[in-house]
Amino acid sequence: MIYLDTHIVVWLYINNSDIFPQDVKIAIDENDLYISPAVILELEYLFEIGRLEERAEKIISALAESIDLKVSETAFLKIIKAALDIKWTRNPFDRLITAQAIVDKLPLLTKDEIIRMHYREAFWQ
Repeated sequence: MIYLDTHIVVWLYINNSDIFPQDVKIAIDENDLYISPAVILELEYLFEIGRLEERAEKIISALAESIDLKVSETAFLKIIKAALDIKWTRNPFDRLITAQAIVDKLPLLTKDEIIRMHYREAFWQ
């Protein structure tokens, strides 16, 4: 099982697999793929500000069908408590998404260098 950061979800949705290194493609193919509910909120935010053309629900539904993407059901209060300890970013989405992976003790696939510097289980290659 691995968690996906928001930009990974977008790239999978638009089928931009060329951007992924070979190790990442293998990780995607060989693992159950999960997202934090915060990814859904961030996708909708990106739609609202015009950076995405599709609403979050459409993106998540399409990926649930095509790659069996799942949304974590870990208790929100646990995520918030973990996010309170994340001081290295002011981005609430990055805090929640990383906290989700920390609480569930799972790797987080992200190209974000700051997340990878601070969360040992975050990876890109």
